[in-house]
Amino acid sequence: MSWLLQFVASNDDKRGDIRYTYAGINTQNYCGYKTNHVGESGCRTSTPREQFVGEAAMKILIGYGSCGIAAGAEKTATELNRLFAEARITPEIEITGCIGMCYLEPIIDVIDDKGEKKTYVRVDEKSAAEIVKSIAGLENRAEEKVISQEDMDILNRQRNCTSALEKALAGTPKEIIDEIKISGLAGRGGAGFPTWFKWQAARDASGDKKYIICNADEGDRGAFMDRAVIEGDPHCLIEGMLIAAYAIGATDGVVYVRAEYPLAIKRLAGAIAEAESMGYLGSNILNSTFEFNLRIKAGAGAFVCGEETALIASLEGKRGMPRLKPPFPAQKGFWKKPTNINNVETYANVPWIILNGGAEFSKMGTPGSKGTKVFALTGKIKKGGLVEILMGSTIKDVIYNVGGGIKDDQSLKPFKWADRPAAVYLIF
Repeated sequence: MSWLLQFVASNDDKRGDIRYTYAGINTQNYCGYKTNHVGESGCRTSTPREQFVGEAAMKILIGYGSCGIAAGAEKTATELNRLFAEARITPEIEITGCIGMCYLEPIIDVIDDKGEKKTYVRVDEKSAAEIVKSIAGLENRAEEKVISQEDMDILNRQRNCTSALEKALAGTPKEIIDEIKISGLAGRGGAGFPTWFKWQAARDASGDKKYIICNADEGDRGAFMDRAVIEGDPHCLIEGMLIAAYAIGATDGVVYVRAEYPLAIKRLAGAIAEAESMGYLGSNILNSTFEFNLRIKAGAGAFVCGEETALIASLEGKRGMPRLKPPFPAQKGFWKKPTNINNVETYANVPWIILNGGAEFSKMGTPGSKGTKVFALTGKIKKGGLVEILMGSTIKDVIYNVGGGIKDDQSLKPFKWADRPAAVYLIF
């Protein structure tokens, strides 16, 4: 399911002569929507980064997730735009999302007119000038910024997939739930509850209206997995929620995002607007009788609202406090209607499963924990960022083989698996 391949999707950011698109995380070849539609933003939706390779025009892709911006990507993009204008070179410059290798940001891909790609890392304004000189054939002192083979090997371990929404709608809700059951997908928010069971319970519950909710209230220390998914590939999240809504019979959905994620909220709002304009949200989706509407709720940053019943209370305008269960949200949830709640990563796994089959997903991981898991590596570690690993991988492998070990080559002392829901390694 790799969430560390980059895929391009559009948003409404446009600055100067740079066409701003976002990209990045999960496994959607074009984020679930089978189109190269150009929206009002002027940005092509959901084209895989790999698809740029082999196209005739030169393209420059700049990592522009929150980590890239914090590392100076905006200044780098502005400088590249200026330098190319001075050199009278006119490549298509686009921004993309985080690919998980936050410690290498800002990251730039240069894809020449022959389709060959070269990746540069830690590109500041000075090295941007060297890259432009190299492209112009003046001199080549940018090689020291080319990604190392070691880091490229980590990136190449990832996987990709393609759209699943059309396939899902061609089947029945029962077939969808059965496929999720075969996959063994468990909730990625921490409890590890079987996803199919929650969906089946919500489908079986009686009610004139049903809801789908995405828990993007990522409040655990050092956690930024969900943020990266929403910033990098919001259409993937939308697709997963659409499939879940079809499976349980829901017509309305809400993504509850913490207000501390302004870039994620902006990009998700742009993706929802695009999906609506293209007919993937609303009525008669893909010429079917299926209808689904989606909106965003920005949470106030209360940690407790990561718990599903507290989150529902907050959505209803009440104080975010957990309540006793049963009844479970599948029976009485949002406005006392049957409601399914999963987190971002759970929904984002769904399209891959529908496309490739539950049996393929279940081949990964362990007998008790299927698939892969995205982890945030943060603290005193050499290569901080996001990593997607198979369930059953060892902590040693993650910290040393992927994360490069402890800073300054110190020995591993205490670390905390941060409250389990976050799937975060905090290195002390």
